[in-house]
Amino acid sequence: MNKQNEKLILFRLKTKKDPETYGQVYDLYVERIFRFIYFKVSSKEDAQDITSEVFLKAWNYINEDKEIKSLSGLLYRISRNLVIDFYRAKAKQNEYFSNNIEIESEKSNEDVADDVHKRIEVQKIIVNLNKLKQEYKEVITLRFIDGFRLTEIAEILGKGQVATRVLLHRALNKLKEISEK
Repeated sequence: MNKQNEKLILFRLKTKKDPETYGQVYDLYVERIFRFIYFKVSSKEDAQDITSEVFLKAWNYINEDKEIKSLSGLLYRISRNLVIDFYRAKAKQNEYFSNNIEIESEKSNEDVADDVHKRIEVQKIIVNLNKLKQEYKEVITLRFIDGFRLTEIAEILGKGQVATRVLLHRALNKLKEISEK
């Protein structure tokens, strides 16, 4: 979504408090937000719950008439905070998570083999990403999984563009170092 469309949607939401317009926002961002959260929590059910909460909190925030510079920035900031809250709650309960690989039985053997190979590669990347500190993992996810530009990432993280560029560079170097081991 370009900045002009986003500003128009924000204007409509703030002035008319239009649930239908917010439904359009939901449709535009739900998959991206879900993917962002799922990548961090590795549980489909938890990611769905958190994603729902993100959009509820965003709706409440918009209705409080607070200044919003970027709708996507707001959604990702809320997502980050809810994921942090999620892990704080889990740490209190001392629960550990495991990754489950689901394979659809209806696919042909070649499709299943391709899926398994892709999932193994993805799991390797996730394992290497999980070895990074949270800040590095997050900047790589925002850039390469969610496809944000550096300016957008800087806004989401609350950092300057130069600091964000340096952070991304360091994160990629560290990931490369880990991958080569």
